[in-house]
Amino acid sequence: MSEAAFRRADILIPRTGDMEDWSVIACDQFTSEPAYWDRVDARAAGKLSTYHMILPEAYLGNISPLEMADTANAAMRRCLEANVFEELPASYVYVERHVTGGIRRGLVGALDLDAYDYSPQSRSPVRASERTVADRLPPRMKIRENAPLELPHIMVLIDDPDRSIVEPLGARTHSMRKLYDFDLMEGGGHIAGWQLSGADADAVDAAFEKLARREVQIVIGDGNHSLAAAKELWNRLKAALTPEEAAVHPARYALVELNNVYDPGIAFEPIHRAVFGVDPDKLLEVLKEKLVIPDGREIQYAVGGEVRGTLRIRGRSFGGMIEILESSLEEYAAMSDGGDVDYIHDEESLLKLTQEPGTVGFLLPAMDKSDLFRTVIADGVFPKKSFSIGHARDKRYYLECRKIK
Repeated sequence: MSEAAFRRADILIPRTGDMEDWSVIACDQFTSEPAYWDRVDARAAGKLSTYHMILPEAYLGNISPLEMADTANAAMRRCLEANVFEELPASYVYVERHVTGGIRRGLVGALDLDAYDYSPQSRSPVRASERTVADRLPPRMKIRENAPLELPHIMVLIDDPDRSIVEPLGARTHSMRKLYDFDLMEGGGHIAGWQLSGADADAVDAAFEKLARREVQIVIGDGNHSLAAAKELWNRLKAALTPEEAAVHPARYALVELNNVYDPGIAFEPIHRAVFGVDPDKLLEVLKEKLVIPDGREIQYAVGGEVRGTLRIRGRSFGGMIEILESSLEEYAAMSDGGDVDYIHDEESLLKLTQEPGTVGFLLPAMDKSDLFRTVIADGVFPKKSFSIGHARDKRYYLECRKIK
């Protein structure tokens, strides 16, 4: 059997002329902006839309996960009963998505959950990029547990500096069947997709077989917790199956979009740290004494609304440096009455926050793309909130589906 962790799938595409209403952004985006999801809710009312088959996390405080899961699962069953989907057997879908940084090229296919382990010191071919928070799994598990379908917002990454697998497909779209081509709702940019099968898919299969010889084939970029939930449910199900049944069961796989970390459309955005309720001078003094070394990795710190200096923090990898900094900030905040650490995406927002007394900000540098696999191999997973792939509206939208029952 193939050792490749990524392979073709029987992919479902909706038979609808209104793909813009069908496709909605990942459920874990705009969680603090319910107005965004209220607009999507109004737009999707009475229409064929993936919105009815997901669990927007912005609403988790108002509706129980069980109720949302039951509603979503019922919508999936209605789509199957109404023969909404066309199935693309043993195929990939090549995707071109217009994002803030240009065009992001991806390949939708099936990830083998038996090749994936999200534990911090995993030695598996497929590894998480960030630490998994156990409390975030139950809602995701609840919606998948009885679902007849899966809808992917998970993005996974390969290390292909020569851009030899995904990127060349863009020059061969003339020989592929175009599946969709439309503007995504709510400013999500433009997306187009083509079916990849036959000889073109054979060439991709061969490339992934070569990738299978590496220690790490794939690192999860976005959707770590959704994939971890799928893994946990598969482990439960697999325990009741024979080896022969487990080998072919559809729940062994998760539909994902695969991208090359070196694709120009993949951008790593830093997530900065703000520490509130502390004495900035004392905190900086502690960090300089404990963490700073002459050849450390450089970060800036800000107080009073402006950058005041630079620290060189130790760490054998980029993620290792963040882990050391993070643990020191949390330890110091815990010792301070009212101290707290928060995660800030925008540099301007961070500087504004540091105008408040008792606040110090740490501006993390943008991660070099080569640091992703280096960190995962050297130090395991990144700490939480280490980086973001692109802006919020650049995240994956639900579009393709697959049967998992």
